[in-house]
Amino acid sequence: MTAGLDTPDRRGRTGLDQHGRDLTGNPDIRIRDVELLSSDWYVLRRTTFDQRHADGRWTTEQRETYDRGDGATILLYDAGRGTVLLTRQFRLPAYVNGHPDGMLLETAAGLLDGDAPDRAIRREAAEETGHEVGEPEHLFDLYMSPGSVTERVHFFAAPYDGSAPGTEGPHGVAAEGEDITTLELAFPRALDLIRTGGITDAKTVLLLQWAALHGPFGGGGGSEG
Repeated sequence: MTAGLDTPDRRGRTGLDQHGRDLTGNPDIRIRDVELLSSDWYVLRRTTFDQRHADGRWTTEQRETYDRGDGATILLYDAGRGTVLLTRQFRLPAYVNGHPDGMLLETAAGLLDGDAPDRAIRREAAEETGHEVGEPEHLFDLYMSPGSVTERVHFFAAPYDGSAPGTEGPHGVAAEGEDITTLELAFPRALDLIRTGGITDAKTVLLLQWAALHGPFGGGGGSEG
């Protein structure tokens, strides 16, 4: 008996080796086998498949996929005051891969956990920043690391009231080990932090660039010291 296969794992899941076996959308890919390698909080699988290449030959390939579910992220902005609201929290994977202290500036984000993307991001914005947002604007959906991670991230934007109390924090769900503070930045300063390496989180860079090109600060944003 194996947890995640024929008995429930710690999240109550079974049959985790069945995911992806019935895919038929690409005639050049034939799934042969799916192995469950780990099912702790997230799921690691190894898939064996046949692939037909451009020259017509078939080869057998193996890939590992890390499945943590889909997520959502949101840029909170105050167009009148020219500011954005970001979070700051410790990220172990960044820390062990060269980030000086692992403390990343990010847009509010989280996993869907079974909710619709717009509902999930309203929940995450409230938990991580203390701000309740109305109907967020859906921007686009992106695969952030498609070579190995299945996650698709839904991107949103919404205004926030910078004069509302409770912005400073701390925020997050303590039971999940979250210790999150917020940082309100003038939009040009946020763009400067991309250029100087102060913001290195991909989803945050994408949302700030959207804001500069097409969003509430369209037309650029200039530079401040």
